[in-house]
Amino acid sequence: MSRIRLASALAVTALTALPAVPAAAEAVPAPPAPAPCTARTGPYQRPLEEYLGRPVDGKQSAADCQAIRAFQQKHAVKPAEGYANLVTYRTMTAVKARKNPNAAGRCPVRDFRVTCVDLDRQLLWVQDGRDVVFAPVPVRTGRDDQETRLGWHEIYWRDIDHKSSLYNNAPMPYSQFFDEGQAIHGRPDDLYDGGGSAGCVNLALPDAKALWNLLRVEDQVYIWGAKPGTDG
Repeated sequence: MSRIRLASALAVTALTALPAVPAAAEAVPAPPAPAPCTARTGPYQRPLEEYLGRPVDGKQSAADCQAIRAFQQKHAVKPAEGYANLVTYRTMTAVKARKNPNAAGRCPVRDFRVTCVDLDRQLLWVQDGRDVVFAPVPVRTGRDDQETRLGWHEIYWRDIDHKSSLYNNAPMPYSQFFDEGQAIHGRPDDLYDGGGSAGCVNLALPDAKALWNLLRVEDQVYIWGAKPGTDG
């Protein structure tokens, strides 16, 4: 082989051995900017500002609105628009209580399962001894003229698809009756519509279903406190 042909062959080999030059990386589009948060001041502005670490002045700001909206999105509160309404406040109360719902000791600790209904905070949880076996969830209890009855009760009847015989066959899914027609049950519509129940303890449907799967006839229920008048 001539020197010229050998040099050409070596040059071709060297070129093919070079690493390939990577193609330019495709540009990743920037995530869309969040929609402006424009909700006005809500009736529960101050407690939500305090919980979220915002300046507590009771006046909505753009930063307040964004913080409230982020809380609503995290905890599936709808609509998540940054307005400090009752459902957001009740959700915040339940989240705040999760670490130790019975810190005040109002629900008696027993060596059996007790469903605790706190009318003051409009919360329900279940404890077995000192162990919380059902985390606190928001509830709606009886209005002023149809109060939820206080004290000790026992679940005496359960009906998963109950219809009210007193209120035009109104649906009462996952009903667990504890005192002369008063029951813990799910509410298919807005939990807070109307300001209060006819004495029953209303829960959102997912919470009512989870509680149904936990409790049994003869389980104990303890109710104390008074429903806040600000709920309507």
